[in-house]
Amino acid sequence: MPLRFLYNILVNLAWTGLHVLALFQPKIKLFVSGRKETFPLLKEKLSPNAKTIWMHVASLGEFEQGLPILERLRSQHPNHQIVLTFFSPSGYEVKKNTPVADVTAYLPMDTLSNATRFLDLVKPELVIFVKYEIWPNYLDQLKKRGIPTFLVSAIFSKRQVYFKFYGGFMRNSLKTFSHFFVQDENSKILLQSIGFENVTVGGDTRLDRVSEILKRDNRLEFMDRFKNGQFCFVAGSTWPEDEEILINYINSVQEPIKFVIAPHEIKPAHVEKIIGALQKKVVCYSDMEDKNLKDFDVLIIDTIGILTKVYSYADFAYVGGGFATGLHNTMEPAVFGIPIIIGPQYHGFKEAEDLVTKGGILSISDQDGFNELMRKLIENPAKAKEQGIINSAYINANVGAANRILDHISQFL
Repeated sequence: MPLRFLYNILVNLAWTGLHVLALFQPKIKLFVSGRKETFPLLKEKLSPNAKTIWMHVASLGEFEQGLPILERLRSQHPNHQIVLTFFSPSGYEVKKNTPVADVTAYLPMDTLSNATRFLDLVKPELVIFVKYEIWPNYLDQLKKRGIPTFLVSAIFSKRQVYFKFYGGFMRNSLKTFSHFFVQDENSKILLQSIGFENVTVGGDTRLDRVSEILKRDNRLEFMDRFKNGQFCFVAGSTWPEDEEILINYINSVQEPIKFVIAPHEIKPAHVEKIIGALQKKVVCYSDMEDKNLKDFDVLIIDTIGILTKVYSYADFAYVGGGFATGLHNTMEPAVFGIPIIIGPQYHGFKEAEDLVTKGGILSISDQDGFNELMRKLIENPAKAKEQGIINSAYINANVGAANRILDHISQFL
């Protein structure tokens, strides 16, 4: 049985199974129902006579990587339409109204009929996939139509199927790309080992994005009142495994430190659980009106969209996910030149691996390790400042990926 035929069967079976799961899981329901709106949305919003650029991302993190490129494309090619597609609800639901695109939608499942219908409607002049997104039917159709297609901010490892003896089908999908822009030299070497020479080490476009954070106004009036000139520790995108360690420390610490916790999960029940476990004075962002914030020890950010600005008030930060589903964005606090603490599971996140090696990001594996690290940071502020400078210097040294990519792909527009 040809592998493409088997792949198509599996995709259709998965789509059927997702319809069943959607009856019980709200996130899967969004995944399914949102895709039913894609084709009507494209028909409604796209002009059939305008030239179109299409970018596809998996979720929010990949969107942040693609955003510097989209912003420059929007500026340099204002007469082109931009179509942005997401795979995951966690990305689409947050960014569905982004002004950087003319149409933002879910990518229909990777069936031959969907790929054909989608490309017939969009008629892209140029296509950009970000990081890990490899969808064989879409890529095959793009190749057959002769549409320049690029993979940007990509990162490859030996663990991936492309480099296994049984990975021929997925290796063939890689052959459809016009050019690869990878994050590091190792990815280039791996691609060359399986016959690809159309590879450029372009770097990580997220560094362009976070470097621009410093150019904007990051002031938050409520954070000025809460911090009140004291030492401030910000924990962002935390999961329960992170929160258990943080809460134990907060409850035991004697030093006058202000703590901010921005949980990944902000549903009221979860926030109430955090509040119930804390033995210090706690206030929530959603309930801080008319409160004298300087009198509180802990501020819980139970909203989205302001964490980056909150990081600008931190003397050092903790980034969650390293004990759970995957490390969150360490670059957003790093740009402010502060030391960062993470959990033990950071491998596969290049910037975290680099900065752990350099000493700007500090990894812990348990409560004792966290407590000891906090003690050292508090007792030696000069050393903490040096560690923070390592992080900001890393970003400054690695900006420019978006411009390198645009210099190449603009010749196709």
